[in-house]
Amino acid sequence: MQPGYHPQQQPPPINNNMTMSIVAIFLFWPLAIPAIINASKVNPLLQQGDYAGAQTAAAESRKWSKWALIVGIAWYVIVLLCCALAGLGAIMSGDNSSS
Repeated sequence: MQPGYHPQQQPPPINNNMTMSIVAIFLFWPLAIPAIINASKVNPLLQQGDYAGAQTAAAESRKWSKWALIVGIAWYVIVLLCCALAGLGAIMSGDNSSS
């Protein structure tokens, strides 16, 4: 081994966030699509040796997945609250009409 020579270490693996992106598609698909597209770019970029590009794609995937999860969960909570309030209103108006 030559002095000053350091064998190249492989960079640590990058989580492509594909699982979170797929879960997000069931909650709010419009924001999950860019998450899946970016997640699918991570491994090819790593194979090409573009570690910075892979990190950027993973970060974009994570960002879009989080937004899809936040919006999707908020939407489901709002729908459930509206249904619960509508049901409660129907019960209360039903009680008043029978008196």
